Amino acid sequence: MSDYTLAVNWSGKDALADSDSAKVISGSDFNTEFTTIRTAVNSKADLNGDATEDFAINNGTVAGTLAITGIPTAPTASAGTDTTQLATTAFVEAATGAITAAFINNLVYPVGSLYFNMAVNTNPNTLLGVGTWVAYAEGEVLVGFESSGTFDALDESLGAETAAHTLTTAETPAHTHTFSRADTTGSGSAAARDQHDGGGSTFTTNSTGGGGAHSHSTLQPSVTVYIWKRTA
Repeated sequence: MSDYTLAVNWSGKDALADSDSAKVISGSDFNTEFTTIRTAVNSKADLNGDATEDFAINNGTVAGTLAITGIPTAPTASAGTDTTQLATTAFVEAATGAITAAFINNLVYPVGSLYFNMAVNTNPNTLLGVGTWVAYAEGEVLVGFESSGTFDALDESLGAETAAHTLTTAETPAHTHTFSRADTTGSGSAAARDQHDGGGSTFTTNSTGGGGAHSHSTLQPSVTVYIWKRTA
């Protein structure tokens, strides 16, 4: 691509003397000048259109700074395109939207995380778009890990799901009973002597307490939620 420069020194001819043959403008001069113009024009890019029309440019290159006003448009690349192709806002929105959701959810819910929901019992993969999840701790409450003691193993189920417990004889606390008896002295009847020394008869104390089967509630204050555990 070349720029046009004058081939004939037209203004220089004016400075020549009238007797100088070089001052005469000939058809050869015009031919030389127009040939130079044609060469310069033909070397330029073939553009069409004005300020209100599109340009037909194939494989054009812009060097330096390019200032664009208005709202330029371009074709939107397909998802996953990894080239130096121009990225439109539509492409960026689609790419970052999907990446951001998956990225954030993976940070918030890594493998081993628990997900709680009180509205719907939907697999978190459907809600979050990441991970493999299984229902967890159904009918159980959660308790913090301790380095030693009853709760020193992770993911261990302990206890039983019972709202009430009936005490067995072995579970009854050690206690004493008092009862009244009739004491006799001397050498009375055999029945009187049996009451005095406890021989030959069985005595039962009066009943005390609330009666019943001696059961009590073992259910701690609780609230029911859906719990899911991420396994992969």
